[in-house]
Amino acid sequence: MQVRFEQRITIVRGIKPRQTSINEELQWFGNALGLFGARDKDKSCFRIFIELLKSAKKNQPLTSDDLSYRLGLSRATVIHHLNRLMEGGMVLHDGRKYLLRVDSLTHLVDEVQKDLARTFNDLREIAGEIDKRLGQ
Repeated sequence: MQVRFEQRITIVRGIKPRQTSINEELQWFGNALGLFGARDKDKSCFRIFIELLKSAKKNQPLTSDDLSYRLGLSRATVIHHLNRLMEGGMVLHDGRKYLLRVDSLTHLVDEVQKDLARTFNDLREIAGEIDKRLGQ
């Protein structure tokens, strides 16, 4: 049985923050990974991401209810953003609990880079097959 896994990888190139504020750097980091959209006015996804990062450091997965309670957000809002984070391959879901894919931002970047490399390898392979069929 072959399991299909789809992941939306988004990279947004922007200007790195000049100041050394950790909040600005974290916001830039998340924006660069396409995690935080302009429609997220109260930075809910950012707040969820930070809470998941803290829990990953402790290796303590959280439920959507945990996140909702800790952040003062509706469960629907939390679930919406968790789904987006899972779609991007940043968050893993095990039963009712959620955890950041890895326990550090450096490892997260490494994993995204591996995901991109695998995707580009697949693209190159398929492109080669198509080129052969087209006689190129």
